[in-house]
Amino acid sequence: MTSPTKAEGSGPSAALDPELAPNAEPAEAEQLEGRSPGQLMWHRFKRDRTGVVSACVVIFFFAVAALAPVISSLYGKDPYTLYAQEPDYPFLLDDFAMPTGSFGGISSDFWFGVEPKLGRDVFTMLLYGMRTSLYMAVLVTVFSVATGVVLGMISGYFGGKVDYWLGRVTDFFLAFPQQLFFIAFMPVVTAMFVSPTDETPTYLRAVAIILVMWFLGWMGMARLVRSSVLSLREREFVEAAKVSGASPARIVRKEILPNIVTPILVQGTYMLPSAILSIAFLSYVGVGFVEPTPDWGRMFAIGSEIYEQDPMFMFFPGIAMVVFVLAFNLLGDSVRDAFDPKTGR
Repeated sequence: MTSPTKAEGSGPSAALDPELAPNAEPAEAEQLEGRSPGQLMWHRFKRDRTGVVSACVVIFFFAVAALAPVISSLYGKDPYTLYAQEPDYPFLLDDFAMPTGSFGGISSDFWFGVEPKLGRDVFTMLLYGMRTSLYMAVLVTVFSVATGVVLGMISGYFGGKVDYWLGRVTDFFLAFPQQLFFIAFMPVVTAMFVSPTDETPTYLRAVAIILVMWFLGWMGMARLVRSSVLSLREREFVEAAKVSGASPARIVRKEILPNIVTPILVQGTYMLPSAILSIAFLSYVGVGFVEPTPDWGRMFAIGSEIYEQDPMFMFFPGIAMVVFVLAFNLLGDSVRDAFDPKTGR
């Protein structure tokens, strides 16, 4: 038997349903006739200007992060070279190791200025810092969502003792103070593989950050999925699938999962910017990425030490992070409204 999600948009009654096309004129409603739920969602999303603009901003950030090496090559600089020590730029820093000129040393050669004390290029530091933070956050979010969905569906569908023990495990992990656990556990993870006298490789720090954040990042998704599955497992179409002899795996995959895609997708759009902020926090307090790896959090840590002498150093990474997080949160709201027009703003 077909689940409700699959049935939507399969005929004229679905297209003319006011919940699917709440603001549609009669002529427009006729055009929506026969469209699938995905097509109806896309139609509603395109009409949301805030969502479209937010999506364009998010895509722009990911494109810039992906093309950071290309942009850096065309720009002619990188985030690792100490340009204050180069003979071509003898007067980048003054006697106090602060950028010469106004606004942090902004010039035609250094678009966003230079870093105090070391003289590195701020523009390329920001590009590569975005690259590090965004793609780390994507991996953390994907792993956390996948783990939460699997455990939440198992807990919600089977119930009983399975639900009880998985619920207690979830409660146990929720009891951890996340930020304090990050700070305390990150050195432990790296010390398990690297001698205290050796420098921890960047790739190992990245793996440790992903593991720690994944370890403490799946519980909210698991609870959301569990509650959604509990409300669906007693529905008629699920009971009909059981009577027809469908296996639990098939029922979960074909009948339940398509009906909880919306909350999973929306929750995922809120988890990613949260992961970015957590990664930046770890680097800010000194347990994430360290020199010379470019990272948003490290830029804020450097800026917090010299903000009185060079406030412009924090301006560009701060604006970039605020714009991206705001755009992604607005995108999540728009996706939610597109899937469920009853929650429309």
